[in-house]
Amino acid sequence: MFQKTDFWIGLAVGAVAGIFGYRFMQEREQQMAAMQPAAPAGEIPLAELQRQKEELEDLIAAQQAKKN
Repeated sequence: MFQKTDFWIGLAVGAVAGIFGYRFMQEREQQMAAMQPAAPAGEIPLAELQRQKEELEDLIAAQQAKKN
């Protein structure tokens, strides 16, 4: 398996594609963050609060499941 040239070429191409994809997503994320208007100090958008609430509820449920 490791002696086949196709394997190594595929591995290299996959690694390069992964690196470029990761960089692209990071740049895109930064662009999206820059485009969003900044919330006034002390105010968190309702959607963000709901997302955090759901995440906390999931964590609580997981902890309770471990205890039972």
